[in-house]
Amino acid sequence: MTTGNGQSQQPITNLEYDFITILHNKAAAVQAYDRYIQDAQEANSNPCVELFQKLRQSEIQEAQEIRHHLQQVMAQGRM
Repeated sequence: MTTGNGQSQQPITNLEYDFITILHNKAAAVQAYDRYIQDAQEANSNPCVELFQKLRQSEIQEAQEIRHHLQQVMAQGRM
């Protein structure tokens, strides 16, 4: 919804919401990989530990990139 001057009456933009949702999902994925790593360690499966650690690190890097974009969107209203 917009006001007469074209300003949105929503507390956050759709784009901000999208980035926040993605960031939340990435954080949940990192937590899940922590559990998977522990399971693989308990199973004495080093190849699985290494794979899960690699995938976890990828999620962290993606979350950092998303956070950077979110900061820009929140500061400027767009990218």
